[in-house]
Amino acid sequence: MARVGLTPERLTEAGAELADEVGFEQVTVSALARRFDVRVASLYSHVRNSHDLKTRIALLALTEMADRAAEALAGRAGKDALAALANVYRDYAREHPGRYSAAQLRLDPQAAAASAGVRHAQMTRALLRGYDLTEPDQTHAVRLLGSVFHGYVSLELGGGFSHSAPDTEETWARILDALDTLLRNWPVAPTDPRG
Repeated sequence: MARVGLTPERLTEAGAELADEVGFEQVTVSALARRFDVRVASLYSHVRNSHDLKTRIALLALTEMADRAAEALAGRAGKDALAALANVYRDYAREHPGRYSAAQLRLDPQAAAASAGVRHAQMTRALLRGYDLTEPDQTHAVRLLGSVFHGYVSLELGGGFSHSAPDTEETWARILDALDTLLRNWPVAPTDPRG
């Protein structure tokens, strides 16, 4: 029998906390059952399996980051908006490393379309309108920003920059400066040599 008070929402939140403590890859229904001191079977009335639990955590993390990003971006444009968005991702990853990792989970198309991932893309595109980018360059720039933000954060969290100078804060500031310069001077698409 399921313990009173267990809901999919409560289990998702507890799973997110567990991910921050032990790492997203370690989150399973079994680990969550141990946390609540219940039998694994009692959780299956709330989540289908570990993949379902991980998907719920990913959706929670995407929503939390989108809410933070929307607040941070309000009233900002250009480099201020770029830095605000970048810092939301970096700060969230530092505060919630397991949830941040969860947000990178590949979702099935239906879950992805209904997720806050759509809001992330919309906010990034809105930021890029301040740089006068149109399609297809806007899509290229969205991919570039995602790659740089998430790549840097992942390497930093993994200790990739901890053994050398300069300080990672200085590098982060320089990266944001470079991205701003690049976005203001976006290269013209090359002409097709095939004619």
